[in-house]
Amino acid sequence: MLSASREEISSGSLPKVLLVLAAPLLVQNLVHVANQVIDVFWLGRMDLGGDAIAAVGLNFPIIALLFTVAIGISVGTQVVVAQRVGAENLEGARRVAVTGTVVGLIGGTILGIVAFVFARDVMGLFAAEPQVIEAAAAYLAVIALGIPLATASDALESGFVGWGDARAALYINVATVVVNIVLDPFLIFGWWVFPELGVEGAASATAIGYAAGFFFAVGLVVYGRDGFQIGLRDLGFDLEDAREIVDVGWPNAGQYVASQSVRVLMVAIVAVAGGSAAVAAYTIGARVASIAFIPAQGLQQAAQSVIGQNLGAENPGRATRTTWVGVAIAAGALTVVGAVQWLVPETLTTVFVPDATPEEVAHTVAYLEILAYGYWAIGANYLLMAGFNGARRTRTSFVATLCQYWTVRLPVAALGIYVLGMDATAAFWAVTISNVVVAVGLGLYYWYETGSGMNQRAVDVAASSTD
Repeated sequence: MLSASREEISSGSLPKVLLVLAAPLLVQNLVHVANQVIDVFWLGRMDLGGDAIAAVGLNFPIIALLFTVAIGISVGTQVVVAQRVGAENLEGARRVAVTGTVVGLIGGTILGIVAFVFARDVMGLFAAEPQVIEAAAAYLAVIALGIPLATASDALESGFVGWGDARAALYINVATVVVNIVLDPFLIFGWWVFPELGVEGAASATAIGYAAGFFFAVGLVVYGRDGFQIGLRDLGFDLEDAREIVDVGWPNAGQYVASQSVRVLMVAIVAVAGGSAAVAAYTIGARVASIAFIPAQGLQQAAQSVIGQNLGAENPGRATRTTWVGVAIAAGALTVVGAVQWLVPETLTTVFVPDATPEEVAHTVAYLEILAYGYWAIGANYLLMAGFNGARRTRTSFVATLCQYWTVRLPVAALGIYVLGMDATAAFWAVTISNVVVAVGLGLYYWYETGSGMNQRAVDVAASSTD
């Protein structure tokens, strides 16, 4: 039921195609966020749970930075696979998926080694209590062991999504998170025969989940789905395909480096302004907010495949319409989500940390309320970037992210806290202001570029790459 044929992608109802493809991706992203939220949920029930959550909070932007390679390779793999499928070059699409997986494994291994070796040095950069730094370093070192297989798994998932099979990506993530959910309390609290590992137990469950997801993905692609089956004839590494994946995907990797590096600095600013209590509150708020972003993330992934396949099929007008339909759906959905979040922020806070201090609750409630005002802009940003990414204009998304985080968000937060003497809420307002400013600017630029023939040029590039 939740599937769309290549014919429907190229000629069917756009709202239906987007929603059908986005539905399993939405659930996939929800499951992916659960992989992060479940750690906060269980660690919040430990003695000194606030310190444990703060340790995970310090890791959140660092781990996101480590996964920038996975993101770049995934977007590059998805877009190139989608365009080749649209051009009916199915053998080439399968070859790209294999090459992308190999590139992901190599890149993930390099990053994993670096993260493991320098975990303590990285966490020592934060202005937090010694016990929090120690726990954070231990968490990062364990997570680093799972990064290679997680990165390779993400690339293979993107091959499925580019092919038009969003359900496979959902199944892979479900396998990953089920393993984490089952193991988390056993390894954190020492249930049954397992040792009590605390924060390291949470990281171990996550890393084992990454491995489970990768091997499940390999099983799916060997078995085959909707013509996407990789056999011995497809194995190998094509240097030209690798270059194409990297060329399309590296700006997305740079985009996430730009955003996550600012998030690292934002965590440091919040720590200076309010200490561990503020960092814990920022972590809880970020986890809750990340769930709210899921509809737009799913639509973005779906739109990139639809846009890519339509450009490969030489249908630039439909690719443009896909973007605007997606913007309307995403902005509307997140407006509703933001309204709900604004009404019950304290309830959402206590779900994650029942014993949160009044200071933690106050910071988290403020964060959730302020973020809700700009949720519509987050939805629009995701889909506008999908419009550029599907046309291989990933550099535009990169520049937009630089403006969002480095030109607006970080300066506004620093001005509020260091110059105006505001508390941590200055950082929260900086997030919302940056989201709104970039949504308006990016929308105007997309309208201008498509009017100037951007998607027709993308059709020509796609045709030349599939010859």
